Amino acid sequence: MSVEIKDINNGPDSPDELLRKYDKGSDFRVLHGTQEKLVAAIMIAFTIFQLYTGIFGVLDAMLQRAIHLAFGLGLVYLLYPSVKSFSRDKLHPLDIGLGILAALVCLYVVVFYKDLVLRAGRVTTIDMVVGVIAVLLVLEAARRVIGWPMVIIAIAFIGYALLGPSIPGKLAHRGVAIDDLIQQLFYTTEGIFGIPIGVSSTFIFMFLLFGAYLEKTGMGEFFIDIANSVAGGAAGGPAKVAVISSGCMGTLTGSSVANVVGTGSFTIPMMKKLGYKSEFAGAVEATASTGGQLMPPIMGAAAFLMAEFTNTPYVKIIAAAVIPALLYYFGVWAGVHFEAKKLGLEGMPKDKLPKFVDVMKQRGHLLAPIVLVMYLLIAGYTPIRAALGAIASSIIVASIKKDTRLSFSDIVQGMINGARSALTVIAACACAGIIIGVVTQTGLGLKMGSILVSIANGNLMMTLFFTMITSIILGIGVPTTANYVITSTIAAPALVMLGVPVIAAHMFAFYFGIIADVTPPVCLAAVAASGVAKSEPMKTGVQASRLAIAAFLIPYIFVYSPEILMIDVQPIQLILIIATSIIGIIAVASALTKFFIHKMSYIEQILFLVGGVMLITTSLVFNGIGSVMLIGGFLLQRKNKDNNVQAVA
Repeated sequence: MSVEIKDINNGPDSPDELLRKYDKGSDFRVLHGTQEKLVAAIMIAFTIFQLYTGIFGVLDAMLQRAIHLAFGLGLVYLLYPSVKSFSRDKLHPLDIGLGILAALVCLYVVVFYKDLVLRAGRVTTIDMVVGVIAVLLVLEAARRVIGWPMVIIAIAFIGYALLGPSIPGKLAHRGVAIDDLIQQLFYTTEGIFGIPIGVSSTFIFMFLLFGAYLEKTGMGEFFIDIANSVAGGAAGGPAKVAVISSGCMGTLTGSSVANVVGTGSFTIPMMKKLGYKSEFAGAVEATASTGGQLMPPIMGAAAFLMAEFTNTPYVKIIAAAVIPALLYYFGVWAGVHFEAKKLGLEGMPKDKLPKFVDVMKQRGHLLAPIVLVMYLLIAGYTPIRAALGAIASSIIVASIKKDTRLSFSDIVQGMINGARSALTVIAACACAGIIIGVVTQTGLGLKMGSILVSIANGNLMMTLFFTMITSIILGIGVPTTANYVITSTIAAPALVMLGVPVIAAHMFAFYFGIIADVTPPVCLAAVAASGVAKSEPMKTGVQASRLAIAAFLIPYIFVYSPEILMIDVQPIQLILIIATSIIGIIAVASALTKFFIHKMSYIEQILFLVGGVMLITTSLVFNGIGSVMLIGGFLLQRKNKDNNVQAVA
């Protein structure tokens, strides 16, 4: 095992190289000497600004967001080269110039804030020039960090705003003058400085910084050790270790690809050594890593946006996400278990596994910050205060033991890592602000909602299907944050029109935006996992989609049965929902693996699959039918097993 891991870590396909290859946001410059110190100083200053406003109170919305974006855009231009031919270990004069210009146009809003407020709505020639440059720089920053798809979508929306009268059909509008558009996009809190950047400049940055410090304390190794102690010796142990450790780490990284490469460099070789095929080993890691953004308490950045868009306390978003996230991971776990049973794969030797008690004694104290952040959120503290408390506690708690203690340089590096990890989110949020600005100014959201409902002929299932396809297609080239912003702006209103609760509508878009990472043909997380596993990418993606089947079913279920999201649910009803859902997930996982007690026939497979889906719903009628089907499938399994035993005898 150690030899395989060493090869992966140090070979041409090392974790760092794979991360750069599959995650555009991780492909940043690695500077040296004076340039490294200069950029590090800017990132430290950025973090200090965020901490200062978090502790002493955020500035006026435009000021807070403009300074945040000035740091973010400036750093994007310094750390991400314009073209591939530019050096990756030193700054290029063009990028330095663009970085300074990006910071200056954002600081223009800060310096002339009072004048802009007094002019409210009137754009001068200088305002116009600065605004146009700012929009172009935001688009270019998004191209560097995220890629062309997001930029093309934003440009299409700008074109829609300017060419309104020329657009045929129901999407036509009276058009927006260029000065009015620039006013909307750059000089109000309805565009680039809208809710996405607002959330990025407060909640998201703080939680990213918290995640950076948790990683510094060795939380990743702790999660892997815990997972090994709990599941390493079970059937298919390494695969179950991947499910647990990747699920835990995913809540901290917020990136499917980063999670795949980080934990996969350890778990995938272990799975292959045990006997899993390369494609399945990669699929397990990809599916488990992708689900991290669904798992409370620290979900992906889009969850914080959901809280703002729906005007819902973040703790309620967490509560709504708990059961679906656990069902998702239980589905992956069950799929892994039945695959191991089918192949006859045992766990790792018990004498080579860490003991749970020993792991908790050594590093159990590292869980305290996570427990604290949950307590603070439930107690009613704002996410900013909760994150600040968690950051402070992570440093303090780590100092309890020498092995986890952070040095001064570690603390400083944590500030640098936190600022750098925020750049992808900042670029995505700023670019998404352009889309929101156009939607707000043209009324496109309501128009698209009406068109979706019209195309689906008022049928909720068809509208859900169209929303799912839209989210998955957007997920091909757009990060989860931007994906959610677009679908929640355009598709979620259509679902609300048809009577879907607001949180359920937004959670539906959120889920499929995330699950795009394991959905072929692109399935970026699965492709990254195939790079680690040395497997065929498309086969890995297909396997990952099969393991993630719960994620394709659960969103439909919580739309029709919002009780699963803790919406107007009674305790007894909740217990029944959890029990039937668990049984249903086990049945679906076994059907897709074609194994329960032994290999399934086609009839048994259909009974388990359909019966399992019916049990996941909250309809008592469907639960009853599903139970009968599962009992029938189980009896057939027992009968066939007895027949096989008699035949052998």
